[in-house]
Amino acid sequence: MLYLRLITAALFLLWGQLLSAQVLTVNTVTRPPFSMVEDGRDTGFSLELFKILAERLDWEYRVNRASSFSEMLEGVRGGEADLAAANISITASREIQMDFSHPIFASGLQIMVQADDIREPSLLRAIMSWDLAAAIGIAFLLLFGGGMMMWTFERRAQPYFDRPLKEAWFPSFWWALNLVVNGGFEERVPRTPIGRMFGVVLVVSSLFIVSIFVAKITAVMTVEAISGSVNSVNDLYGRSVGTIGGSTAAGFLDRREIDYAAFSELEEMFAAFEASEIKAVVFDAPVLNYYEFQGGHKYGQTIGQPFLRENYGLVFPAGSPLVEDVNQALLTMQEDGSYDALYRKWFGSQN
Repeated sequence: MLYLRLITAALFLLWGQLLSAQVLTVNTVTRPPFSMVEDGRDTGFSLELFKILAERLDWEYRVNRASSFSEMLEGVRGGEADLAAANISITASREIQMDFSHPIFASGLQIMVQADDIREPSLLRAIMSWDLAAAIGIAFLLLFGGGMMMWTFERRAQPYFDRPLKEAWFPSFWWALNLVVNGGFEERVPRTPIGRMFGVVLVVSSLFIVSIFVAKITAVMTVEAISGSVNSVNDLYGRSVGTIGGSTAAGFLDRREIDYAAFSELEEMFAAFEASEIKAVVFDAPVLNYYEFQGGHKYGQTIGQPFLRENYGLVFPAGSPLVEDVNQALLTMQEDGSYDALYRKWFGSQN
C-alpha cells in the first residue's frame, strides 16, 4: 500500500509539472461581452474568468481565436485545443462529445426587434383613434338628444328650460352632461310627470353610458399597448428572423418551426439587422443586451424577459484531466467572492 501511495503521489506531482511546463491552447470566438479583442488584447467575461483560474492553477496558456463558433468547438472536439471559453451553452448533444466544467454563467435567449416596430402606449394616440372618437361622438349625441328631449317636456314647467330653441341647445346639453357626471342639479329637477320619468331613465342610462365609455377607453389603451409588431415568440411566425447558425437559438427556432436566416458571425447578423434585412433577432440575452448598450439601441431593442434558460460552461475534450482542477477552482472563486466581483465588473449586480 505504501508503494501504491508513493506511486500515486509521484504521478500527481509529475502531472502538475507537465501542466506547469505545458502551454494550454484555449479556443475562443468573438462573442462580446464574453470574448472579444480590445486594444489588441483578448478580454471578456469568460476569458478573464479563465485567466483567474489559470493563475490559481499555475497554468500557462495561449488564446486561439477561431473564425466561427463551430470551428472553435471542432478544435476542442478533435483535441487540437485543450479547452474553449466563450458563451458556450451546456447542452446534452455537446456533452456526448465533450466535457463541460461547472456552469460559469446563467443565461437565456431573448428577442430583439427593430426600433421602428416598438412604440410605447400613448394616451394622445389612443384618444385620437377612430374607435374612441366614434364612442365620444355617440356619447355627445346621446347627451344632446337627451337634453333636448327634456327641454321639450319641461320648457313650460321648469324655469331653467323656459327659453327659445335657439338658446336652449347648450343649456339642455349642459344639464344632461351634469346629470351623467354629477347626478344633476337639485334646483333644476323635472316637474312634469313625463319629465320626471324621463329623468329617471336618463339617470339609470347614465350609469351604462359611463361604464361603456370607460370600457372603451380601456380597450383602446390595451390595444395600443400591445400593438407592437412583435411581443413574444409566437409573433415571429412569418417574419424575417435571424440568428447564428448551429446555436441553441437556432435549435429553438427549428423546434418551433420558425423560419430564420442563419448567420455565421455576430457582425454579419447585426449588419443585416441594422440594414433592416431582418426584422428580429433571437439570440443569447447577454450578447443582445451588450450590443444594445454599445449603441445598438439606435437600431433595435430587446423585448420581454429571457426564455429557454441555459448555462454557459468551459468545454474540454472528452476525458480531459483538466476538468476536475477547473471545477475545484471555480468553486473556490464562488466561495471567496472573486466570481461575484468579476460578474459585477461586466454585468452589474446579480438579480
